Amino acid sequence: MSKRCVVTGCMSHLRVLDLSRVFAGPWAGQMLADFGAEVIKIEHVRGGDDVRRMGVPHLDADGNETRLTSSFLAMNRGKRSLAVDLSKPEGQRIVAELAAGADVLIENFKAGNMAKFNLDYATLSKANPGLVYCSITGFGQSGPYAHLPGYDPIFQAMTGIMSITGVPDGAPGAGPNLVGYSISDITAGYYAVIAIQAALMHRDVAGGTGQHLDIALFDAQLHAASHIAMNYLSNGRVPIRNGTASQVTCPWQVFQAADKPIMIAVGNDPQFKRLCGLLGCPELAEDPRYAANIERVRHKETLVPLLSDRIATWQAAELKDRLEEMGIASGPINSFDEVLADEQVRAHGLRRRMTHPVAGDFDIIANPIRFSATPTVYDRPPPELGADTDWVLDRLLGKSGDEIAALRDQGVVA
Repeated sequence: MSKRCVVTGCMSHLRVLDLSRVFAGPWAGQMLADFGAEVIKIEHVRGGDDVRRMGVPHLDADGNETRLTSSFLAMNRGKRSLAVDLSKPEGQRIVAELAAGADVLIENFKAGNMAKFNLDYATLSKANPGLVYCSITGFGQSGPYAHLPGYDPIFQAMTGIMSITGVPDGAPGAGPNLVGYSISDITAGYYAVIAIQAALMHRDVAGGTGQHLDIALFDAQLHAASHIAMNYLSNGRVPIRNGTASQVTCPWQVFQAADKPIMIAVGNDPQFKRLCGLLGCPELAEDPRYAANIERVRHKETLVPLLSDRIATWQAAELKDRLEEMGIASGPINSFDEVLADEQVRAHGLRRRMTHPVAGDFDIIANPIRFSATPTVYDRPPPELGADTDWVLDRLLGKSGDEIAALRDQGVVA
C-alpha cells in the first residue's frame, strides 16, 4: 500500500498503475485520478497508447491541428506518463518494482499476455499481497471466447444492444443500429471502478488482501441491459427495436412538433391524464384502451397517431414549457454544441478548462460526481508520452540520473 498522505481527493492515498490502452481501462484510470489517486499511465516507448492517434485532431487556439486527439484528451487527464518497453527484461523489472508499492494495477492485454512479461497477478501479488489487479478484456479470462479480440461495436452486436436500437421492422430505414458512442467501453470502465473500490474496501476495512478482478466488456454490457433481458426471461418474448419509443411505457418517445422534434416521457397514469387535458383530448384518458399504462403499451399503435396529430400543432418550446408546468418530463433533441451551451451544464460546471503544454487552454467534460468533503481533482492535463519517466524512476524507484540515462540509451524507457 502506498504511503501518500496529501489529501486532495477521496482516493489521494492510493497509487494506481494504468497499463491499459484505448478506452475502457483508461476511462477507469481517469475516474480514479479524478478521485485524487496518483495514476501512472504506463505506455510503450514507441508511440504509446493507440488512442493518441484515434479520434478528431485537437485544434489549437489558432485553429491548427496538433498531434493530440480528442479521444486521448477525453480519458487521460490526471495521469503521469511512463514510457517503457515491456518486451525488455529491464522494462518488466521497472513495472514489477512499481507494482510492489502500488495499490491498484489496471491492464487490458489479451488474456494470458501479462504472464509473458512476468507481470501477471500471480507473480506480482507475491511481492505485494495487497495489490488489487484489474484485468479488462473483451470476453474475460475464461470461456470459449476468451482468446478473441473485440471492440465496442462487436459487443453491442453480440449482447443484443443493436437488436433493440434503431427503427422498427417495416418502417423506412429499419434495421439494427449502434448506440452513438462506445457504450460497452464506458460501461466496462465503470464496472471496473466499482470492482476496484469494493476490493479496496475488502482489503483496507475488512482486513483482507488484494485480489484479481476479471472485467469483460461482453459481461458488463449484457449486465447493463439486465432490465431488457428480463423482459425475455419473464415472458419469453424477444425484445425488438422500437425507435425512440419505450418497450414498457407509453407515451415515451420523440414526437414531431410544428417546428422541430421533442422528446416526451409520461411516467404514470395521472401524468397521461394531464397530458390529454393539455392536448385537448381528455376522453383518451378515460378510454379503457389507454387509461392504464399496461393497456397503452398494448394499444400504442392506435394511441400514438392520435397524440402525434395534437402535438404537431404546438411549437416545441411552448409545449415543453406547458409540460414542465404540469410535471411531465420533456426535452429538446440537442446537438452537442447546444447541450454544451446549456445553462444546466454551466450551473453544474460540467464544461471545465484545463491547460496543456501542446494544446494550450482547452475544455473538458468534468466528472459528474460532486463530493462535499473531497472535491474532484483536475490538477494534471493528459500527459505527453514519457513526460514523467524521469520523475517516476527517480522519485519512486530511486534511480540515479546516470541509471536513467543508461535505460534511455538502451531503449528501455523514453
